[in-house]
This record gives sequence, C-alpha cells and structure tokens, in this order.
Amino acid sequence: MLDQTETAPSSAMWVKVQEVIEIIRPVIQADKGDILLVDVDEPSGVVSVELMGACVTCPASTQTLKAGVERIMKDRVPGVTEVINVGDSKYEGTPLSL
Repeated sequence: MLDQTETAPSSAMWVKVQEVIEIIRPVIQADKGDILLVDVDEPSGVVSVELMGACVTCPASTQTLKAGVERIMKDRVPGVTEVINVGDSKYEGTPLSL
C-alpha cells in the first residue's frame, strides 16, 4: 500500500516502468516465473520489483534481474538507477517448499 511519500502508480515514470515490465514479462513467464512492479522511487531512481514463481528458487534470478531487467530498464526509462527484488529480503532465511 502506498503512503504519501511513495510514488503514485499514475506518475509518468511509474507508467514507463510498467510498460517496460510488460515487454519483459513474457520472457520471464516462458521460464515459469513472473515479475511484479512494487514501487518506483523517482528521487533515487530505484525500481522495486518482486520476482515470483520459478524465479524464487532459480540460482540465475539475480543475473536475470541485474543483467536483463535492470539493463533494459535503464536503457528505456530515463532516471532509473537500479532495480531491486524485494522478494530477496522477503524470503531470506525462510524455508520454501514448492
């Protein structure tokens, strides 16, 4: 849930980031994963996403995020400085059974 300090989903940057995610999503889904936009912090340029499905346990998900999603996002959306997976901290140390 967004509070007053977070970027509203209707901001221009949020819309551009969401458009890029929709372009990337089919490639991630082809490997039984998915990506969800969680937040866009315009002042810092940090985009928070959650990788889901097979991405949660995939050892290459960090590579996908940094070398794929982040690189494409920086190329297509001015102001993006980093893409982080909030799921990394969400599930850290939590045993998962799929």
